[in-house]
Amino acid sequence: MALPSDRVELQIGGEWTDITPDVYDRDPIVIRHGRSSATSRTQPSKASLTLNNRSGKYSSRNPMYYGRIGRNTPIRCISAGGQPYLYIPEDVAGRATTPDHASLDITGDIDVRVEVMPQQWTGVGIGYELIGKYVASGNQRSWRLIVTGEGELLLTWSPDGASIIEHRSPVLRPLGPRMAVRAALDVDNGSGGYTLTYYIADSLAGPWVEIGQTVTTSGTTSIYSSTASVELGDLAALVFTNHERRIYAAQVRDGIDGTVVATPDLTAQTPGTTSFTDGAGRTWTLSAGATVSDEEFRFQGAVAAWPARWDATGSDVWVPIEAAGALRRLTQGKKALPSTLRRRLPSQASLLAYWPCEESEGASRAYSPLGGVAPLSVAGFDFSQDDTLGGSSALPIVDPGGSMLGTVPGPASPSTTWALCMPYRVDGTAPGSEQEMLSWQTSGTIRRWRITMGATSSHILGYDAIGTLVVNEVVATGSELFEGWWRLEFLATQNGGNIDWKITWTQVGGANGVYSSSVAGTLGQITSINTVFGSGLPNIRIGHLTVWSADVIGPAYDSADTGFDGESATERMERLAVEEAATVSLVTYHGDPTSTAELLGPQSPDALLPLLQESADCDGGILHEDLTDARLVYRDRHTLYNQPVRLTLDYAAAEVGVPLEPVEDDEATRNDITVSRRDGSDGHAVDEDGTLSVLAPPYGVGIYDEQVTLNLHSDEQTEPIAGWLLHLGTWDEARYPTVRIQLHATPHLIPAFLKLRPGDRIRIINPPPWLPPGPIDLHVQGWAEKRRQYTWDADLICSPAGPWTIGVLDDTARLDTEFSVIDTSVDATTTSVDFTTFTGPHWVDSATYPTDFPFDVLAGGERMTVTAITGTGATQTATVTRSVNGIVKSHDAGTDVRLADPTYLAL
Repeated sequence: MALPSDRVELQIGGEWTDITPDVYDRDPIVIRHGRSSATSRTQPSKASLTLNNRSGKYSSRNPMYYGRIGRNTPIRCISAGGQPYLYIPEDVAGRATTPDHASLDITGDIDVRVEVMPQQWTGVGIGYELIGKYVASGNQRSWRLIVTGEGELLLTWSPDGASIIEHRSPVLRPLGPRMAVRAALDVDNGSGGYTLTYYIADSLAGPWVEIGQTVTTSGTTSIYSSTASVELGDLAALVFTNHERRIYAAQVRDGIDGTVVATPDLTAQTPGTTSFTDGAGRTWTLSAGATVSDEEFRFQGAVAAWPARWDATGSDVWVPIEAAGALRRLTQGKKALPSTLRRRLPSQASLLAYWPCEESEGASRAYSPLGGVAPLSVAGFDFSQDDTLGGSSALPIVDPGGSMLGTVPGPASPSTTWALCMPYRVDGTAPGSEQEMLSWQTSGTIRRWRITMGATSSHILGYDAIGTLVVNEVVATGSELFEGWWRLEFLATQNGGNIDWKITWTQVGGANGVYSSSVAGTLGQITSINTVFGSGLPNIRIGHLTVWSADVIGPAYDSADTGFDGESATERMERLAVEEAATVSLVTYHGDPTSTAELLGPQSPDALLPLLQESADCDGGILHEDLTDARLVYRDRHTLYNQPVRLTLDYAAAEVGVPLEPVEDDEATRNDITVSRRDGSDGHAVDEDGTLSVLAPPYGVGIYDEQVTLNLHSDEQTEPIAGWLLHLGTWDEARYPTVRIQLHATPHLIPAFLKLRPGDRIRIINPPPWLPPGPIDLHVQGWAEKRRQYTWDADLICSPAGPWTIGVLDDTARLDTEFSVIDTSVDATTTSVDFTTFTGPHWVDSATYPTDFPFDVLAGGERMTVTAITGTGATQTATVTRSVNGIVKSHDAGTDVRLADPTYLAL
């Protein structure tokens, strides 16, 4: 049967059901997750296993489970043996509690830290609690730390047990699914006030990154010494959302970085424990459905097919199933999402009429996606001719004198405000005389409104029921209104016995100009659009014509009309996930919460998954499936820089399975990179003199060129990205495509293995002597697990981590030389070696830069420590300590010399 302590669950009739006893062991459970290499995109995760079907219950039309299993039945695989944690299920108010104690009665500075992995960080009801000493009844409030429904940290405290003070952090940009959060309150900052600072980190070990600006307020404060217990998880007296979360550890400190007075460490507890004593002597008791667990999800997906199989006798009946993750379903859908304007505008509650005008070439009218709104009748419209409006599919060109006529339904109840908007673009010279741009009819005093525009002036004209001109306002305008895309907006409001009106020209993605006035009369309602474009307008383009019963034009159109040009990759992915919540769930993780992911160009109509992947491609991070839920995860590029080692494998201790086979090949080699911005210019980077340069062998490897087109915001982004891709493509290090771990033989590695996610860094120490000396640092791109009852093998798919180790601000940066060699041959023990530099800067000399010594160099595989250098010319003499890495050898003249640990600048 299946591995002990593992569990396979099937969602049968909406309930998770343990089917582990039906899993055959004769065929292994195989799970594949992540991507096949650093240069490939993530493929749908897969899990394959075989079920005993002698009872027939896994035949989808069998009466036992009839109608409760079938196509895309959810399935999940769960493994025990991970790092323990306090588990609080969804909809359960679970907690761990320690009674009040003198050490917990903090009235001054306090420092609260919690390491937690919620099911999701943001958008959770009204928020969820982390820890607190806080009871409202009897006014026993001291302090509490929660995550708000908007995803902010919120520390609340009371100076007197009754009144409260609280301040929010910025919305969290989580570093990963598991993260430590911290609130530090200085009740008297020495300047007559108090200070509150929020931090985040990978773990309680830090390093801590401050988020947002420190909150500094005049007037000192204090914390009430209540009799309440300290509760970890849900606070019994509060009614926040009962949200699923795992809490790994927490600390309460008396003073900022002060004495630890409570330190519940769930990772040190045995699964199933209901009570324990922490390192500060506090006794904690679990209650209300909270448990200590060590289970980790290894797969979440759906079973698409249930193929029944049996032997000739019918005594052995089985179902071999293959489940796939969320990406499989998304790859099936090919339907393009509509343009950003077409997606956003119909969702607005006050929209009365809408005609996108995105018809195909040859159409004779413009339909409306709103029910009850008839198509727009048009003449002189040549559809699908102009695709320059970022938030739209191609729009029509209207011939001079063209017309449009559309009926506008009335609002559900009479409105005292109406508005209309028409994005437009005119190619050509601005007309010398004013031309009609927009005209509509109403049921009010002003039965017909007209807007005419010319090179120097525009008019707002209004006619009563008998055609008398009663509004005749002139607005001085300029020819810039006929250059590029603009929105022509008109708003009218009933104000007592007057109609207040306002006309606005808003440049798409830019500034606007406003003119307003008033006229006596009754507003009425817009009944129709009836426009004959001026015969002097040269090829006007129009689209996304709207009529409203409220003043919401700006918020409705802004950003959507540019296709959200200039939003970051993570912002776009998050927005798409919200807009398509019925299709996909997605979370994003940020390696540097103060940084911004790569900025994108306009979002074009495309299927959802290509739009998400396009964003990931521009930023350079990894889009993959979640292990803990049926959703997608995006970890931005910054999460890959300078990572801590998540798993260390000792080759000498047989922690690495055989074979460990380095590959020196050209799979990822790219030494001539062109990055093109979609609808923009190019950036170029080429390696002309390195070991993997475009030079012919033996000086290089020849030309490996590549052109990449990315949907970037500006042309200035292309060259830095090309340089970064060149850095990745010319990294001179062997690949280790597969690193095998036999977890059944090394069970102590299981907790760290179960924490791995695509992109994480691992290290192999003590490699065999026939490999280069020193540790082997790798990024895990994905893995394949194969499990039976007594065996558990994991093949990690890896790529070098070296190119992602980069310099950061405040580092002592050492940039490598471009081309330096040993000038004269040396034996294996010589400690005075001449270096000659042909291109690039020379080596630093110890007389001028004494504090820059010592440093290490590599020559012919040998690591030497340079303790001094004399001379400042092309040839310099270095004093070195030889064979630092155990390599003892002589070197010929011309042997390449490089910094052993150069600083690389990140994108």
